[in-house]
Amino acid sequence: MKIINCEVWPVTLTLEEPFTIAYSTMETAINYFIRIDTDAGISGFGCSAFDEEVTGENEHTVDRALRDVAVPMLLGEDPLSYGALLERLHRQLPDQPTAMASVDMALFDIVGKKAGMPLYQLLGGARSSILSSITIGIQPVDDVVKKATQWVGRGYKALKIKGGVSVEDDMEKLLKVREVVGSDIHLYFDANQGYSREEALQCIQVLHRVRASFIEQPCDKRNLQLLDTLRRDSNNKVPVMADEAVLGPEDVLKVIAAGGADLFNIKLAKTGGIWRAMKLDAVASAYGARTMVGCMDEAGLGIAAGLHVALSCPNVRFADLDGHVEFIDDPSYHAVRIVDGYVYPNDAPGLGFSF
Repeated sequence: MKIINCEVWPVTLTLEEPFTIAYSTMETAINYFIRIDTDAGISGFGCSAFDEEVTGENEHTVDRALRDVAVPMLLGEDPLSYGALLERLHRQLPDQPTAMASVDMALFDIVGKKAGMPLYQLLGGARSSILSSITIGIQPVDDVVKKATQWVGRGYKALKIKGGVSVEDDMEKLLKVREVVGSDIHLYFDANQGYSREEALQCIQVLHRVRASFIEQPCDKRNLQLLDTLRRDSNNKVPVMADEAVLGPEDVLKVIAAGGADLFNIKLAKTGGIWRAMKLDAVASAYGARTMVGCMDEAGLGIAAGLHVALSCPNVRFADLDGHVEFIDDPSYHAVRIVDGYVYPNDAPGLGFSF
């Protein structure tokens, strides 16, 4: 089998309402889609959802990486040799994981379609669905409580609250949300690097009171030691998750060397796709830490790729696969199904979606 053609195109996706986290507010997101055609009549699809704060990429770098580096390298190659291809691509794009991720997804899509199997089954099939959180951005306290009530009313059983701007507001939100949604709803919290050490410790006390599952990247991603310091200074009351501090499997080793973390957030746009995401999960598992598969603000196709990783790896404990839910014009919105907060793949070969 040979790759005979590649097509790359950007799509601007529009959110139902502006979404705010500790370091940005957005109303739209640009995703880059790629189609890889083979001489066997099989086509694979992938997409890139960049976040410049996290990986340093932007619309222009992703465009150049795909058109000028990835596509010329892929033409004429055998997509079933995806491991060797992705290693070569990683050497050529060491600082472009988001661009690489779209190529990775498309290659794995071809492999699954060639095998005639949904990708998660081909990769291990640990489960057939997974509970996902739905994320609530930074808003006034009353609006967050209202949004939480709405999502629970729509069947979601896990809420991820964004914070990191005002620890006082964040603590009030957490207490009020827990009061309103009851004890059976899972609460996750993400500060997106917004806190000082002292603020993080304050918030952890409240997170412990509301029985939150974890706190995600509370402080500056460059201070790796602080992840472990917060665990020790809080007497391990709430698990601490590394997110922006960890892009690929190499970064897990750096966090471990600095003292470690309880959990690691895997996002395909950070790792460079499925191939390296599974390596990251393996390193975390060997260390004894569980993982979460998360996402950027990305189309349903990207969510599907993350879902197949989450379903195939038994070490994955949590999922935050909601990046497409509030887009109003996503051409791949139905690449996954969400029922009562659980995310299901389309039971078709590969990633389960084709244009």
